[in-house]
Amino acid sequence: MRLILASQSAARRAMLSVAGVPHEAMAAGVDEEAAKQALKADGLDARALADALAELKATKLSRRHPADLVLGCDSTVVTATGALLDKAGSRDEAEAQLRDLRGTTHRLASAAVICEGGVPVWRHVDVAKLTMRPFSDAFLAAYLDAEWPAIGGCVGGYRLEGLGAQLFARIDGSHFTILGLPLLALLDYCRVRGVMAA
Repeated sequence: MRLILASQSAARRAMLSVAGVPHEAMAAGVDEEAAKQALKADGLDARALADALAELKATKLSRRHPADLVLGCDSTVVTATGALLDKAGSRDEAEAQLRDLRGTTHRLASAAVICEGGVPVWRHVDVAKLTMRPFSDAFLAAYLDAEWPAIGGCVGGYRLEGLGAQLFARIDGSHFTILGLPLLALLDYCRVRGVMAA
């Protein structure tokens, strides 16, 4: 049985590859921003929003590949004040987000949904809590010099697998979840379905 990742995310592809999960990656073909705005208008909280977007990506691609297992993923970030963050569209936006997160604890939800024949057959959502240290403005400027525009595709403005680790004082939760995929739960399902050896 083939597993298709409905994403072009380098971090998610790398996690699957390093964990030995055979897969192919394909673009989901979803207008993520339009879908997110519509779902937010329906009043979904951050966890439910990540789950709904992951399902949308998996379902759409699964309809084109009904004999395969299609994995859709999404992550959301909620600040200490309850604001839902989007990917920064500019360096200035990334700077503003990081200033807002500085010295506070935020929550990151990562959802994974697998569809088969256009229908969801498995889902998992995991949440991590991350506390940013009260870093200086000079550190923030140097960080953005080094990391922008690479972090433009990262909600919250950080890649934990890189210099983004230096932003944090404490992390409660799975490293994999923070990178965008609740990997351990997914591995268990892949073994059950015969994608990889049990």
